[in-house]
Amino acid sequence: MGSHELGVRWADALDGVVAPTLTRTRIEELLAELGEGLLAVLRGTAEPGTARQAASALVDANYRDAAAVSRSISVICRDMVDAVCPERDEPEYEQVRQRAIDAAGEFAAGFTAALRSTALAEQESTLAAALAAVREAQSQRQLSEARFAAIFAGASVGIGTIDADTGRVLDVNATFADMLGVPQDRIPGRTVLEVLGADNIGPAYDRFRLLLLGQVDRFRMETHTMRPDGSHTDIDLSMSVVRDADGRVRFLIGVAVDITERKALADRLWHDAHHDNLTGLANRVLFFDRLAHADGPLGLCYLDLDRFKAINDAHGHTVGDRVLRTVAERLRAAAAPEGLAARIGGDEFIVLIENCTGPAQLAAVTERLLAAVSQPIVVAGQPVSIGASVGTTLVDRRPQDVDALMHTVDSAMYRDKAIRPRDVPDPADHPR
Repeated sequence: MGSHELGVRWADALDGVVAPTLTRTRIEELLAELGEGLLAVLRGTAEPGTARQAASALVDANYRDAAAVSRSISVICRDMVDAVCPERDEPEYEQVRQRAIDAAGEFAAGFTAALRSTALAEQESTLAAALAAVREAQSQRQLSEARFAAIFAGASVGIGTIDADTGRVLDVNATFADMLGVPQDRIPGRTVLEVLGADNIGPAYDRFRLLLLGQVDRFRMETHTMRPDGSHTDIDLSMSVVRDADGRVRFLIGVAVDITERKALADRLWHDAHHDNLTGLANRVLFFDRLAHADGPLGLCYLDLDRFKAINDAHGHTVGDRVLRTVAERLRAAAAPEGLAARIGGDEFIVLIENCTGPAQLAAVTERLLAAVSQPIVVAGQPVSIGASVGTTLVDRRPQDVDALMHTVDSAMYRDKAIRPRDVPDPADHPR
């Protein structure tokens, strides 16, 4: 599959997501160019960070909907994998697929970062326009007040003004009132505490008080606000002091951006980037991050499925994927509540136990994991036993050398594989 055909497929996948700023021909050219970079990542000749640049380019082209991420990740993990490695039986297929998963995670992270930068730039420009209009009112009151009124009423972001002497709201626009879930006409004249409620004022109160005292001129923060109907809004809030020509504080002005959907998208993209897309377990990125920051003592259980390759060869990758998902669900349940189960790659899994009480707890978790894996799984209408080799280790404190720790538990697993009595071969291991 050439880069042009890949660009066309990608453009088809994104069709209808949003009205881009480019023509269809230019979109296909852009996506073909970005696709070349991503294909290089899958081939191992470019860094995964290339995917972040591709995501940023999509945001610049006005692709800012969450669907653009999910559809692009589908193209990366399906079409681009097929382009690099058309046959699943090729030796490098698993490596290509893992690179695609890593690239998809980088793409999601890059999309979120680019989206945030764009939103913040728009917020800053709105605030600058509002402040400029207010200051101009000192010399051209009628004209600037008309401009401010137009910005105030028609802005897609929330704007509110507050009396610096009393701390009471002077006015808010409809957008701000909608964010708070309070009728617009019920807000002016009330204090900020009365409008938001004690549960919502939280960490903003101290910064707001400093503004009223004139000790700071501006602050910015993200706040989680519960609405009267029980729903919530995540708001990016900027508050600034407006002074007169003599430097006296006249009033405060706030600009708010509703980031509820953006935060939900960021949370979803974080989850996708830190969890295995096949099994839903924690992936290597999340596992090693947790390991690097875990509190000791730590217990590790490293499992390698014993007869998975035979099942995969006999029944194909679709059945093999179904077996992996079943095993993952059982390991997650068996590791709970104290252990984090992760898929390291292929048919290898690992469980991390923080604050492990000692060998007895580690042995108990290990027994639960092996018992869960050894339960038969129905494959092609027949029950098949998988089984696993396991290596364990217990360390007193957070590891300084993660690679050495992983080598220890990996070696323990292979010793178990070598000395443990072999089970009776499963019929699926020797298809006729």
